[in-house]
Amino acid sequence: MSDVAFAVVALLMFGWAVASRALARHDVTGPIIFTVVGFLLANPDWGVLAVDVETGTVHTIAEVTLALVLFSDAARVNLTELRRDVGLSVRLLAIGLPITLVVGGLAAAVVFDDFTWGLAGFVGAALAPTDAALSAQVISDRRVPGRLRTALNVESGLNDGIATPVVSFMLVAYASQADLGGHGEAAATGGSAGDLLLGTGIGLLWGLGGAAAVTVATRRSWVASGGRQIATLALALGAFSAALAIEGNGFIAAFVAGLAFGSVLDDPDEIEGIVELPELGGQLLALVVWFLFGSVLLPIAFHQVDEVTVVVYALLALTVFRMVPVAIALVGSGLSRKDVVFVGWFGPRGLASVVFALLALEELGDSSELVLEAVSVVTLTVLLSVVLHGVSAGPAARSYGRAGSTGDGATGDGATDTRATPRGFVHHAKRS
Repeated sequence: MSDVAFAVVALLMFGWAVASRALARHDVTGPIIFTVVGFLLANPDWGVLAVDVETGTVHTIAEVTLALVLFSDAARVNLTELRRDVGLSVRLLAIGLPITLVVGGLAAAVVFDDFTWGLAGFVGAALAPTDAALSAQVISDRRVPGRLRTALNVESGLNDGIATPVVSFMLVAYASQADLGGHGEAAATGGSAGDLLLGTGIGLLWGLGGAAAVTVATRRSWVASGGRQIATLALALGAFSAALAIEGNGFIAAFVAGLAFGSVLDDPDEIEGIVELPELGGQLLALVVWFLFGSVLLPIAFHQVDEVTVVVYALLALTVFRMVPVAIALVGSGLSRKDVVFVGWFGPRGLASVVFALLALEELGDSSELVLEAVSVVTLTVLLSVVLHGVSAGPAARSYGRAGSTGDGATGDGATDTRATPRGFVHHAKRS
């Protein structure tokens, strides 16, 4: 990225920060703005900004961003409420997610005739994980019932780690089917049940150990001003990197570390302050990722998208392939029809899907038209999700307020849930 491009991105961040409340009132989100600006100003066909970023670099930035978001999300999970309603999260992850994976893969194989089962499976798996950050206005809005917010938060925190082995396996399978030689071998990292267990173990070790160390250091007045926030940021990055170093699942490690860390420091006010730096770091990098998404991935997608089937599949992925499995998973849960539709709709595709698309380009190369088409399907779906979920988040949350919902942070016993998901600039505005 040139100096001019970097200066423009920095200025854009500044403008977004100071105008975040006004933009939030009109349901204009950061991902929408940075994606559009990235596409218009840094498009290789006509852009005035020079953005020459290698795919591997963008992939690394996106992975680190996702790890920080997962850690800070998990640290704010209200474990008391989660234990009370853990059944909702289990239903979404154990029933809804597998159905979404299968349906998405089978549909891709039917809609795109030239796709092998490996490439079709990749598309289905890459679009299965949800991103709570894209619907953070909803998840952090206390008009929405607390149990729904918690279920969506936990689901989005774990489903990308669970989908990673499937994505990795499908990339390796396609590389074998297409006779791409050594391509796809690196994608196997994090792609087994053993890697999920390694990630979980590393996350517990770093989360519990880090929280204990911070607690002891704080009580003995060893920590200088701002030291706890820096330690928490290092903890999030350390858990993610340590898991990757031993070929474990870094995303699972980051989320589990956040859960463990937050469970030891079980004071909402303390959590709000100490997790602020990794949270803000994740938000800052996320804006960069969305700018690069608009400037790097969208041009590839628009060059490839010349058939209505791609758009149809993207719309189905955001609706039918998500909402029907969720409805099946929540049968007998006691939720109202409105709540089931709400949970089904707010499964936006975001950073995890972007990471998987970049992984496909990195491992399979960009010389194959089929690979570019598959990446384009994922990219277009994420783009539609950024727009549709961004503009519908505010109205959906307000509908609960108009209905007189007790969702104002209620945990079911009159307590107030102050441990909602990531706040960010928009979230602060919604809570003011």
